[in-house]
Amino acid sequence: MTDKRDTPPTKDNRKAITARIHIAKKELGLDDDTYRAMLQQVTKHNSCADMHIRDLYRVMEHLKTLGYKPAARKFGKRPNPPKDKAALMSKVEALLADRGLHWNYAHAMAQRMFKVEKVDWLDRDQLWRLVAALEKAVKRVKPTKI
Repeated sequence: MTDKRDTPPTKDNRKAITARIHIAKKELGLDDDTYRAMLQQVTKHNSCADMHIRDLYRVMEHLKTLGYKPAARKFGKRPNPPKDKAALMSKVEALLADRGLHWNYAHAMAQRMFKVEKVDWLDRDQLWRLVAALEKAVKRVKPTKI
């Protein structure tokens, strides 16, 4: 039986982790020679293209020890609804945050369900139905405990 840590993740996100490494390189002000020497020291490779996904994660952790702080994940701008819709909009926001989704997800649902471009343009009835759809989506993802 193999250890889960030895197998790569199911979704290979090499491009994303490589992009974050290059962002960190730029933010830390590493020149190319220093950067490649650091890669060689950490992984025995001097290019991200030659590395296994585990090596890329090790490089990322090393860059964090050098002082790189990844930017906080942003979930988009919260719509500013009138007072009669504020409670429903807060519920939509909580459901999105619970699943780690962006406001654009809610806008896309509004477009798909009601042919309305933005969540802030929905009426109260449509907002209720959007909340119900988001709650169903949360239940599909989270298994219930017995």
